[in-house]
Amino acid sequence: MNVNREQLLQELTFKASRSGGKGGQHVNKVSSKVLLSWDVQQSAALTEEQKQRIAERLANRISKEGLLQLDSSIDRSQIRNKELAIERFFLLIEDALKVDKKRIPTKTPKSVILNRLDRKKKQSDKKADRQWRIKD
Repeated sequence: MNVNREQLLQELTFKASRSGGKGGQHVNKVSSKVLLSWDVQQSAALTEEQKQRIAERLANRISKEGLLQLDSSIDRSQIRNKELAIERFFLLIEDALKVDKKRIPTKTPKSVILNRLDRKKKQSDKKADRQWRIKD
């Protein structure tokens, strides 16, 4: 991945809110949930080809406005949730930009074919032996 992480970090916007769920008073008064937003098409850190690949691979995660949004409310700390969201963001981007190797079809080895035919013959013999006993 040839992406400038520092430049990408500057393009991210963060929003904090109350996370909800279990936790009692702490959850109700502390804004520890972090929402990370990033505009894919406006990014200066990526080439057009990279933007296109991300748009295709992460189509289900990108909103109609073109924003990639991730949230994190795992930890009680807002700072830790921000770090977790950034980690997940970079993993997601790296995975989306990874170019899949083209599969080269190979011929099935002869030994594998012979093993399969041998197994089929044994199974056939077993069934044939059962049929013979039933007729007697």
